[in-house]
Order: sequence, then structure tokens, then C-alpha cells
Amino acid sequence: MKSVDIRRKFLDYFKGHSHQEVPSGPLVPADDPTLLFTNSGMVQFKRVFQGLERRDYSRAVTCQKCVRAGGKHNDLEQVGHTARHHTFFEMLGNFSFGDYFKKEAIEYAWEWVTSNQWLGIDADRLYVTVHHSDDEARKLWRQITGIADSRIFSLGDKDNFWQMADTGPAGPNTELNVDLRSKSERGRGELTTEEFVRLNEEGKQLEIWNLVFMQYDLQQDGSRKNLPKPSVDTGAGLERIASVLQNVPSNFDTDLFQPIIAQAVEIVGRPYDRGPSGAPYRVLADHARAVAFLLGDGVYPSNEGRGYVLRRILRRAVRHAWLLGRREPTLAPLTRSVTAVMGEVYPEIVSKEQHIERVTRAEEERFLETIEGGLSRLEELRSAKAISGDDAFKLYDTYGFPIDLTQMIAGERGQTVDAEGFEQALGQQRRRSRAARKAGTRDPGQVQRGEWVELKNRGKQKWIGYDATKSETEPIAFRQTGDQLELILEENPFYAESGGQVSDTGVVQGDGWELTVEGVEKVDGRNAVVGTFGETFEPTAALAQVNEARRRNIERNHTATHLVHAALRKILGAHVRQAGSVVAPERLRFDFSHHGPIKGDQLAGIEAEVNAHVWENHPIETRQMAYKDAVAAGAMALFGEKYGDVVRVVDVPGVSIELCGGTHVGATGQIALFRFTHETGAAAGVRRIEALTGPTAYRYALELQRHLSEASGLLKTQPEHVVRRIEAMLEENKKLEKRVAELLRAGTGESGHVEKIGDLELHVSESAIDDRDQISAIMDGFRGKHKRAISVLFTTGDRAGIHVAVTDDLVSRGIKAGEIANAIAATTGGKGGGRPHFASAGVGDVNKLGEARARTVEIVREFAR
Repeated sequence: MKSVDIRRKFLDYFKGHSHQEVPSGPLVPADDPTLLFTNSGMVQFKRVFQGLERRDYSRAVTCQKCVRAGGKHNDLEQVGHTARHHTFFEMLGNFSFGDYFKKEAIEYAWEWVTSNQWLGIDADRLYVTVHHSDDEARKLWRQITGIADSRIFSLGDKDNFWQMADTGPAGPNTELNVDLRSKSERGRGELTTEEFVRLNEEGKQLEIWNLVFMQYDLQQDGSRKNLPKPSVDTGAGLERIASVLQNVPSNFDTDLFQPIIAQAVEIVGRPYDRGPSGAPYRVLADHARAVAFLLGDGVYPSNEGRGYVLRRILRRAVRHAWLLGRREPTLAPLTRSVTAVMGEVYPEIVSKEQHIERVTRAEEERFLETIEGGLSRLEELRSAKAISGDDAFKLYDTYGFPIDLTQMIAGERGQTVDAEGFEQALGQQRRRSRAARKAGTRDPGQVQRGEWVELKNRGKQKWIGYDATKSETEPIAFRQTGDQLELILEENPFYAESGGQVSDTGVVQGDGWELTVEGVEKVDGRNAVVGTFGETFEPTAALAQVNEARRRNIERNHTATHLVHAALRKILGAHVRQAGSVVAPERLRFDFSHHGPIKGDQLAGIEAEVNAHVWENHPIETRQMAYKDAVAAGAMALFGEKYGDVVRVVDVPGVSIELCGGTHVGATGQIALFRFTHETGAAAGVRRIEALTGPTAYRYALELQRHLSEASGLLKTQPEHVVRRIEAMLEENKKLEKRVAELLRAGTGESGHVEKIGDLELHVSESAIDDRDQISAIMDGFRGKHKRAISVLFTTGDRAGIHVAVTDDLVSRGIKAGEIANAIAATTGGKGGGRPHFASAGVGDVNKLGEARARTVEIVREFAR
């Protein structure tokens, strides 16, 4: 079974059991300083489990992207050397927020794993673990599934008590394990607890699903508070399940990794070995996934926090590519393979594909410039028992080796590293850097390629972008890495992405050189323009020119977001607060707190309110104010945003006042036109609107008009009569559907084979119908027209099935449709069930459908006795 089908089957199963399908949360947790990255499916529901947030649903199902490469849950060093460890992985999960508890969670898990309609894993291969104190869970497993008590093992907190972090929701858990041993090995008798644990450690018993019974909220002081309502949080590793269903020994052998490994083999030119020597390929495949998704979720390589974890992953991948003989970027092209494998499910990595590849390539090139020197230095230190703190720091400062990379290489050689001495040396270097910034900088002539060159002794930059889009200026610093050039301009008109507003683009033109500005980055409090530059850069005075048409469209959209925010609060209520935004030249996106979808008339009212303010042509006023004075004046501040003592206030008099550092139109009339395009849910309790302004909104209106004209042409009516024509067609369609239903009820299956069994009639027929309502109508018609009769209908559409109807007089004699359907389906390896008078079953092997039909009379005769 393909991984894409496993993922979809999980979501569909739980949607069929009244769970709300919720999109994956981002890898960077919102408003949770206790976590570096989202490491499980329940992270986005943490406040719900704690009773601090309410949702409009009590059951949820997700496929959550996760990273474990830092903090409490850190799998980085094991990746590539084991069959199961990953930095990035997908977690399938179903959740109950005070709705169902242990019984239903166990029922759902067992059915999805064992039913032939879903995964179809043989129940004889399954083992269960429970917390040693959870007798209730043990009893429920036996009652619900019939599993032998000897296949249930009680373990301690280490194995069967789950917590997301040192604080927060937690509880005892039960795990479902698959026996990976051969059939002959499995037949050697029951396992002792010690044997089960040993097989688990050897990888011959594989945990595929963890059901956590959330009961506690862990406190800072180590105490446990009871959660408001007992809840359920489950996690099933997609990669692990795929390895079981694809019958392969390692997650890296599944269809989630093999295309990426195959691309790496093509790039490197060496064959892949599934043994220990293939670890570099497995590291590359795993790290390509992590890098693509972290960059896609807005993490950027740096020397601290999340950015440092990303840099560690990148540089670890470079080192493993180096071991394969690569001396140029390898991970960058592999990120495209990640997009090819996973882009359909996660469109965010598709939309940022070029950004992901560009940043990855630049980071690889940076490290490749120094890695050889660092490895040579480590080779010189090979004879030492331990690498000193000073040597570890030199590897970090001169060659860019993160301390854990040094520790990993040293560990491979049986050496230790003085980590405490490294931290001391790092602290001393930071103090020297602070002193150096006060005294001046190094001679630019001594700076290596890839380092910043200061042209004006830490010259100051002036931001002029509020008032101008063009400037005659000079570079005061630059850095050239590969074919990428970063320039810090003395007078800078280019806006750097902030507060949701995207960076400017444009051009900087000097004497004999020209840089096309592709983006703007913040570097130590200054803004650097970035672009591709293939030659050696020689700085001169320059003309900096922002793409003005693009900037004007951005300004229209940014001012429009302020008007939208005000209109939302006016029409929906003061509870509305901004929860994120994107202000781009082609569109605006605005996320805000709200409990449910916006009604059509409300959305129309909000759009009308915004356009009214546009056409009133209010002037936009900006001013600097003390933060406390601005808030006292009613200025809206973003939750979680850090502000200085003095802030910039953007005021649309009488309409909106907000703290904002972005660029805006001079008056609202310059927006010209505002149109909504989408309104959806972005996360629990958060709605998202998308809209267009100005020329883009006008083109959108023209496109809608064109579609309306095409539709009226197809319907052979005038545009103003399209709605009336569609209503008439829908009414006509209802009549036709009613007539079809009547015909189906009249079609009672007499066209098939009829067999007399004692005093009853058995009708066996076949149909290509797939629609369950239509099948039900046929069976209802049969039961209404017959006495002492049974109908067995074999459907052969996309999902083959066996459907049985029994008339009421036979039901009263104890003949049940569910039992007959199950018995017939068993001949194909399928199973099913239903009510006594009507039941359906899935087909296991469609090639055995003929055999099942041939045995139907014999099977029904047994039940008719």
C-alpha cells in the first residue's frame, strides 16, 4: 500500500467516525516557548487539552508534520544509522477532547489496523503494551479485540507514560506493536515480558501506534493536575506503518524515501548500500526532508535557536555528502525531490521551492568553503584522547563546525570533546566581539570570501523607504558567497520583510556593475539587499531603485489589511484580533481570531465597509509616539509582538489606528477597489481571508465576468438569468433523481439467479453500482416486494462489495443479513456487518469474487436450517 493511500485512509476512517479533519499545524509552534519545534500531533491542541481554548468540534483527526532535532525529543544523531529514526516525520493522530475515552480509542485503533477495508494487518501479528497501573486498558483490549492476555505486556513510565514536554498535558498510554518476525519464528510459543522487550530493542517488534489517555497537566514544580476532561491523543508514525505494509525492513526503503535516495545516487554517482555504508545516503534523504519543511515554515539558518538547529542539520548533511566524495552542493537539488514526493499533500513547500533551494545551496556553499580545512584539523587531532575546548572552538569559529558535529566525528574515532571548555571559549569570543565593535573592524583586505567586508568602519545605514523608492547611495558593507551578493547600502530605500509585508525587489546599479535585487535580509540591525552576482564584486557609488509598481501594489494591500481589520471588528465583534498576515504585491492574506465561518451576508458587508472607506479617500497619517501613549490612544498592537519605547502609528482617521512599521498609500482612494476571493479556516479558532486590491481586483472582476458570459452561453440564457436557469435545472434534476430512485426500488434483483432453499427463495445478482444509497434503495425495494426471501447482490465497481437483504419474516426466524454477508465475504478474505435485515461486507481479494458467488447457495443453506 502506498504511503499516500495510508495517509488518506487514516483521515477518511476517522472522518467517517465524526472527527473533524484539521490541517497540519506549522513546525514552529505558536505561542509555546517550551518547544523548539512541533514534535507530535497534539501540539496544536495543547490549549484545548488544558481547557484554555474551546473548539467547535470535540473530535479531530490530523496528519501532522513533526521535527525531532532539538530539546527533549532529539533524534538527530541516530538518523541514518537505524531503521526508524528521523529528524522530520509525519504523525497520524486522532483526538478526543472530553468526548470518547479508552474504550472507543481502542475500538477505532483495532478496526483500522486489522480490517481488510483499511490496513488489513493480521491480528496474529499484533501485541499490546499498557501502563503497569492501567488495568482498565488491559481489560478493554481483551474484551474488544479478543486478543490473548499473554499478548498484553505491562510496562513502566519509561515506555508507557507520555508527555509532550516537562510541563503540559500527559497521561498513561497503550501501544500497538507489529511482530516483524517470520511466520515460523512467530509460531514458537508465547513471549515473556523480557523476550518482548528484547525483540523490541532488536527491531523485531515494531510499535506503530501510541494511544495516550490524557488525564494530567504537568506543572513546573513536578506536580500533576487533573485535566478538565479525560481526553485521547494518539500518534501513529506514517513511515513505520508504510514499512510494514510495503514489507520492507526499514523506513528508508519505503516510497517516502526511495525516490529521494535514488536522486541522491544519481547526483553522487555511487550505488546505495542498505547496510551501514549506506548511512550517508539515508542522512541526505532524511535531512533533505527536514530542511525543505523547516525553510518552508519560515525557519532560517542562524547561530541560535531554531535557526541553529537547521544549520546543524544542513552541515551534518554536507559532511555526509563529503564522505560520498561530493565537493559541491548536494542537499539543494534533493529538496526538489522532496517537493516531488510530498508537494501534493503540503503545498507550502511547492510555493517556496525556489526559496528553499536557494537558501540551502547558499548554506552548503558556505560550509564547503571551510569543511576541508576543518576535517584536516580534526585529522591532525586524531591521536589525542580528547579534543580540547579551545580546539573545538577553533573548529567552530574558523571552519564553521557546530560543536555537535565535532562531537559526532570525535565519537566515531573514540575521542571525547571538552564541551565545557568550548562554551567558555565561545563566551570569551563574544566579549571580544563586543569590544571590537566599539573599537573598529578588521582590515577588509584580510577578509576571506564569504565574510562581511566593512567599507566604512561599521557605517550607519539610513532607511529612506517611507519617503522614496530611489536613492543615490554607496555600499557600506558587502558579503559575496558563491554567486550570491549581499549589500548594505548607506541610504536604503528597500523594505525588508517584516510584519507580514514582503521584501521589496528592484535594482542597484554602480560603475560597471548591476545587481538585480531578489530580496532583502536583516543582518545585525541593518538591511542587506540580496541577489545573484557571478563576478568578483568591486564596490562603487550606486543608484538604488525599488520596483515602484510592485511597491505601490504592496502598499495598497497593506493599507487594505488595516481597513479589513477595522471592518471585521465592527461587524463580527471586538474579539477579532489579527493572528498573522501576508502583504504581497498580488494579494493580501489576513488571519484573525474568530469562532466559525463568516456568513455570506456578513462577508459582503465587510467588503462593502472596506470599499466605502476606500472611496471616501481618507488621508493616511503616520507619526512616532511613545508606546504607552499610542496604546492609550487606541492603537492596535499585535499579540506577542515586541515593541520598543517609541513606535510608529499608522492612522486612518475615524476608521483605524494601528502600530505598524510597513509602507502604505498616501490616501485610501489609491487602493481603488477591494474584493474578497477566499474565506477559510487557518487553524482552530482562526479564520483566514484573502483579497485583492487595485488593478489586480479589477482583473479579477473582468475574469469573473468572462466566466459568467461563458456559463450563460453554455446554459443558452442571458447573464442576468443564469441563476434562474440553474434553479430550474436543479429542480428538473431532483425530479429525475426521484424517478431513478423509484426505478431502483422497483428493480428487485429478479434479473439474477433464483434458487429455492426449502420454503425460502434466494436471489443472487450482480451490479456495477457503487452508490450505497442506490444499493440500499434496491434492497428496500426487494424487501417490500417479497416474502420469505433473501437477496445477495455482488457489486463490482471501484470498491467491490457483497450486500445482503433478508425479509422481515425470515429475520423473525433468526436469519440475519450481517451473518450471511460476513460468511460470504470471508471466502475472499473480507469482512463486514450491518443490521439483521440489511448488511454489507468488503471484498478482500477481488479475484476470489467468483468463488464467493459459487459458494453463496451453500452458505445461505447453512443459515436457513
